[in-house]
Amino acid sequence: MNKASAFFTDLDRKFMIFFRAFLLMSIGISINLSQLIPTLAQTDQSLPVNSNHQKTTPALDVLEPNPNPLQLPISSDEVKIQTTQPISLQQALELAERNNRELQVSRLSLERSQAALRQAKAAQFPTLGTNAELAVSADQEAPTDIDLNINDSPTSFLGGMVEVNYDLFTFGRRSARIEAAERQVQFEQLDIMRNREQIRLEVINAYYDLQEADEQVKINQAAVENAQISLLDAQALEEGGLVARFDIVRAQVQLANTEQDLVQAQAEQDISSDQLARILSLPDAVDTTAADPVQIAGQWNLSLEESLILAFKNRVELVQQLVQRNISEQQRRSALAQKKPTVSLFANYGVVGELNGRVEDGYAGGVRVGWNFFDGGAAIAGAAQEEANIKIAEVRFADTRSQIRLEVERAFKTLIANAKNIETATFALEQSKESLDMARFRFRSGIGTQLEVNIAENELTRAAGNRVRAVLNYNRALAALQRAVGNF
Repeated sequence: MNKASAFFTDLDRKFMIFFRAFLLMSIGISINLSQLIPTLAQTDQSLPVNSNHQKTTPALDVLEPNPNPLQLPISSDEVKIQTTQPISLQQALELAERNNRELQVSRLSLERSQAALRQAKAAQFPTLGTNAELAVSADQEAPTDIDLNINDSPTSFLGGMVEVNYDLFTFGRRSARIEAAERQVQFEQLDIMRNREQIRLEVINAYYDLQEADEQVKINQAAVENAQISLLDAQALEEGGLVARFDIVRAQVQLANTEQDLVQAQAEQDISSDQLARILSLPDAVDTTAADPVQIAGQWNLSLEESLILAFKNRVELVQQLVQRNISEQQRRSALAQKKPTVSLFANYGVVGELNGRVEDGYAGGVRVGWNFFDGGAAIAGAAQEEANIKIAEVRFADTRSQIRLEVERAFKTLIANAKNIETATFALEQSKESLDMARFRFRSGIGTQLEVNIAENELTRAAGNRVRAVLNYNRALAALQRAVGNF
């Protein structure tokens, strides 16, 4: 009776342990799907139409940079992160428009070119100038002592003149310089447009990188929780003698690996935030996170051929090369004009005489002709330089056109590929979730192994990451295509 009682008591203990493990599974301690599936927009098979964000969002004051660009931090508190501010993509674009330093340099370059244009146009006006000479004559036998009394020294006021000059004919030199300065202003205006579009693309890509880093942290946090659940399951089953110590060790290894992945993801998150902060010129003490959910940004409704034609029509880089060619042409004209004569009109009024003595004055006016017959070949050499610059601009125009075609084709094909990847990644995510549920059921039932659970957990983590990357790679390709055709 004692042996039978002990047998049934042991059997009852094992049954209760097995029932406990089964109960843990049945009451829902399983994968938290809301954490593993990132905050992706639920979409149909067809992609939504892209909507241009016209509504502006006021930027937060805490994100405004220091107005003094020359100030350096002098204490650790000034560079220590004090606050973390979630921002939307629209806010990031508005901050970049105001604060990005490359854009500031482009605007200052335009101001410099506008000042150079005013300088060139100043040649259209006459010049007014004056000069005077004061000479002091001394006797041949000068006294040993210096006498500072001017009345005791014979002093002569030799002359003074006021003159007005106007270049009547410069044979194209003046007009060529003005034209070149005007084209330079146009070039800088186009460069602001080019720089603005490029920085906009950089902001969008940096924001998507931050979104991906944020979601990857969430995915790895969920993976750690899943590994913890698997370890608890293994420990519960090991107490009942249903699994070996080897399964406990494998679950512990899985947990350690997921914790390492989480640490790495958090580091990538910090780096992505720092990169976005640099582009937006944010204060040193401010960190950012992405406030927008990860979702498909829109769709592209043009064909590849239509996209190429639109790019050749819109891209300011092509216009810039044509403007640069015009600038070189005007500078070539100006260089050749150095060999031609100049005709100027002048009028002056002069005074000559002695101090405290007789003074005479007079007027004069006329035409002045200047002609540099020989300059050692400097004008011809300058014109040859500009002719080479003209050819360089033409070659760069062709190269830019080829580069634009490559950008459009690459972005277009990448967009199509990632649109398909979104569908397959979504299907794989659902299947991997189901696979993990089945692996856990088999393990808790004693017919599966911890290895199967670990494999299913890794597949689910990889599938969740693939889904996020597929959506964000699609968005990156869409932004690159919009930039390539100049359609932001």
